[in-house]
Amino acid sequence: MSEPTPLVEAPKSRGKLYAIIAAALVVVIAAIIAIVSFSNANNQPAATGSGAAGSTADSTITEGPGSAEDPVRIGVVGASDPYWADYVEAAAAEGISIELVDFSEYNQPNPAVAEGDLDLNQFQHSVYLAQYNIASEKDLVPIGSTAIYPLALFSTKYESVEDIKDGDTIAIPNDPSNLARALLVLQSAGLVELKDGGSIFATLDDIDAEKSRVQVTALEAALTATSLPDVAGAIINNDFIDDAGLEASDAIAQDDPADENAIPYINIFATREDDAENEVYLRLVEIFQNSSEVIDGLVENSGDTAVPVKTSVADLKKTLLQVEKDTAAQG
Repeated sequence: MSEPTPLVEAPKSRGKLYAIIAAALVVVIAAIIAIVSFSNANNQPAATGSGAAGSTADSTITEGPGSAEDPVRIGVVGASDPYWADYVEAAAAEGISIELVDFSEYNQPNPAVAEGDLDLNQFQHSVYLAQYNIASEKDLVPIGSTAIYPLALFSTKYESVEDIKDGDTIAIPNDPSNLARALLVLQSAGLVELKDGGSIFATLDDIDAEKSRVQVTALEAALTATSLPDVAGAIINNDFIDDAGLEASDAIAQDDPADENAIPYINIFATREDDAENEVYLRLVEIFQNSSEVIDGLVENSGDTAVPVKTSVADLKKTLLQVEKDTAAQG
């Protein structure tokens, strides 16, 4: 009869005993490290910032500008454009509340920012802002770029510039910055000739009537689109193209956004000089520039004519100062 197998086998050598003891020590040390790590983790502050997991909740602004109780108020022209809803959503995902305030005319958003009724606006280029600052003695400044929109000529009577008859009338926006730019578009199209070649300060008085093919009338920007049935053509800002039942691709002439002199016509976010370094405002600019949904929507809304740009704030401010200087000299 064989003897029963022992429950615990006797060690056959001292080396194996040492190995068993060492293994046990490793298990004990690992357990101690795990306990300490768990304790330290519980004592660490929660991760914050856009790069952390669950960052939307952790980075939400709970008080001050950008909070639910104090949303950043941004003045725009055309708040119903779909990309603005995408922008509000993108800002909310970063924990920032914003409120869009819609305006129907360009002469309203700047005074609203200057008086503190708005925090920011986004509807204009530096030429328009410079002329506002000089005329009103205000100090609004750009804090970020969005896109440049070519200014275009449309017609419901003619399919090309060549078809426009001598003596016909063209309507253009009457605000000084867009008026001058519109005249330059008409000059490039061969419809008018401006004295001394024209400039960003050109007016109707600079048209050389004897050398120009058409007559030009200046109207409120929102009215150039609705005037199309009564004129041979009209220079229409992008914001009002839909009002005429047109698409951007219907343009028969436009300026060139790739021109090196185009920086003054880049659309910008603007605010008061005292708020130029506000971190929430600057973050909102980044969100706009870096959101593919917003940028794709902006381009689609423009009929694929808008050219998104990320021009440095330093260059934008330099351009504004130069245009302000030139504007003051014109005064």
